Amino acid sequence: MGLSDSDLTAIMLTIRLATTVTVLLVLLGTPLAWWLARTNSFLRAPIGAITTLPLVLPPTVIGFYLLVALGPQSPAAELLIFLGVGPLPFTFTGLVIASMIYSLPFVIQPLQNAFSDLDEQSLEAATTLGAGSLDRFFSVVLPLSKQGFFVAAILGFAHTIGEFGVVLMIGGNIPGETQVVSTQIYTYVESLDYESANKLSAIMLIFSLAILLPLYAVQNRSLGSLVAPWPKRD
Repeated sequence: MGLSDSDLTAIMLTIRLATTVTVLLVLLGTPLAWWLARTNSFLRAPIGAITTLPLVLPPTVIGFYLLVALGPQSPAAELLIFLGVGPLPFTFTGLVIASMIYSLPFVIQPLQNAFSDLDEQSLEAATTLGAGSLDRFFSVVLPLSKQGFFVAAILGFAHTIGEFGVVLMIGGNIPGETQVVSTQIYTYVESLDYESANKLSAIMLIFSLAILLPLYAVQNRSLGSLVAPWPKRD
């Protein structure tokens, strides 16, 4: 389609970002989703609300508070500088952290739904056979929840690729560092280069459809309950 070098760089950076965020969210989000699905603690409601907050907050609000929290004058930045990391805004690492927060509910909710729907008899049978908590999780819970993990991974990946507001606020639009496809399109539109914007937009459209079709093919009910009530706002 006649893509420029900067387009290809933005595409590769976008895929790298989405892959990193998805892997980290699935790994770190699984224990949280398990706890939310199984606990009776009074903290379940407030923590569940916090994890769902990115679905209803404007991306610019999330990006603004992350910019303040991670900015050079913040206590977190001072600690990072002391550790030799440096401020995170306008870096790829900062982009990963912001994207993880913004895509968190798209991973947590499918996993939580899958864990809530588990057959208790299977878990009890594993316990009767002497399986410990960790063994039971890997031998029973994971196989029975594989569809939830599939939905969580796809939604987390797709949502990260489509981000704009949070990305622009915390990462800026630095070529080769934080310039992803969505911000590259924004750059083209700002410069009135609609032809280049159309090429990248078409790729995003086709890619998004290719990702979403398998989800609808497996008819996972968590997809509708997660996405329909809260349209994404960038």
